[in-house]
Amino acid sequence: MSVMVIRKKVTRKWEKLPGRNTFCCDGRVMMARQKGIFYLTLFLILGTCTLFFAFECRYLAVQLSPAIPVFAAMLFLFSMATLLRTSFSDPGVIPRALPDEAAFIEMEIEATNGAVPQGQRPPPRIKNFQINNQIVKLKYCYTCKIFRPPRASHCSICDNCVERFDHHCPWVGNCVGKRNYRYFYLFILSLSLLTIYVFAFNIVYVALKSLKIGFLETLKETPGTVLEVLICFFTLWSVVGLTGFHTFLVALNQTTNEDIKGSWTGKNRVQNPYSHGNIVKNCCEVLCGPLPPSVLDRRGILPLEESGSRPPSTQETSSSLLPQSPASTDHMNSNETPEDSSTPEEMPPPEPPEPPQEATEAEK
Repeated sequence: MSVMVIRKKVTRKWEKLPGRNTFCCDGRVMMARQKGIFYLTLFLILGTCTLFFAFECRYLAVQLSPAIPVFAAMLFLFSMATLLRTSFSDPGVIPRALPDEAAFIEMEIEATNGAVPQGQRPPPRIKNFQINNQIVKLKYCYTCKIFRPPRASHCSICDNCVERFDHHCPWVGNCVGKRNYRYFYLFILSLSLLTIYVFAFNIVYVALKSLKIGFLETLKETPGTVLEVLICFFTLWSVVGLTGFHTFLVALNQTTNEDIKGSWTGKNRVQNPYSHGNIVKNCCEVLCGPLPPSVLDRRGILPLEESGSRPPSTQETSSSLLPQSPASTDHMNSNETPEDSSTPEEMPPPEPPEPPQEATEAEK
């Protein structure tokens, strides 16, 4: 007797999440849809370091010190780890409001603002929130149907509200927010050190080879070194400059989005309520503070109704309750016969009893 096992397909929440993110590894990896520049970042780092380890490191380890490739490998591994951690993690996406929650917020706003006459522009949807004795405005997101928390903003590329939104970085293929900013900062810091390290020892390599065979002959024999020097030279200024800019922001406990908008400088002349007034305290909060968990629950299982499966109709339910015919049953007991398993509707009606016949004259 064969037994058929029916496995129901499990629908996880990441499959139904709105926005323009892509997910891999059953929702464990979360990135933006535009990943072309991220692949270029990987190609530049992997290509340059591969050439450096294949050619220059062996020569420098023999001529100068074997510690040179060791420190290069440490910087390379740390840079790659922080890059992948930044690119593959949830930056702090805030879930959108459910239909019931959005309707309740709309009723609350209408009750607060009152009826707006036709033809007039409705007032801005803003809530005031106090932080460190300073009023901060919470803006309403018309896409996510929520009042954004302080320092949150809606990313137009990923189409999601991100908590403590800094910016969308195409080089890492993800938004940079509350949950991955420290890894982004460590990535650009380690990448700056790695670029300086590779650039400096490439120059040393060319100088040592030039003492033996001449400068022009060295350039002819080592075209890979020339390519590395050019890549590091043009990358150095942008990466080191970006690291310096974010070091300045970390010291002030400020985001790129706030700096561009001039939230705490310029015309407003409002002090930053999130700054502790101390560089060490600001750096400890941004880089060493507790990391909040993701609120998306990407790998959670959706209920049957939300996963897109329709419930059985009334007709299907009633038909499933009816007893099955012999043709549709998989097996039957050995003592059963087709006649025994028929339904009451299929049973022939009982024959009426025959009326008593009249006695004949002979019997009388």
